[in-house]
Amino acid sequence: QVQLVESGGGSVQTGGSLRLSCAASGVTDDTKCMAWFRQAPGKERAGVAYVYGRPSSTYVVDSVKGRFAISQDNSKNTLYLQMSNLQPEDTAMYYCAAGLTCWNWLSGRLPYWGRGTQVTVSS
Repeated sequence: QVQLVESGGGSVQTGGSLRLSCAASGVTDDTKCMAWFRQAPGKERAGVAYVYGRPSSTYVVDSVKGRFAISQDNSKNTLYLQMSNLQPEDTAMYYCAAGLTCWNWLSGRLPYWGRGTQVTVSS
């Protein structure tokens, strides 16, 4: 059974950096797509970035491109989200998700999800 556990969240000031980690266990071919989502208070969950396949291809949404980078360490079965120049609007619960394919990933219809890690950015 696939389990995803996020870590690395915290409170930072505007302009700060954080690196989120998502440790995956029970990894199979059903988890070729691994992604980060976030949900701010009062807003819908939104996709941030994904990595697909091995060797992997990556995608980062335009709203955070240039500030966020996604990567994975296959030897550790860990997904990362490096976030820099954080802004108050980046405040959200960040979730790791996984599934067979990244097709239509923005719909959030991936079968495996972690419980999230909170990121708070203060001005």
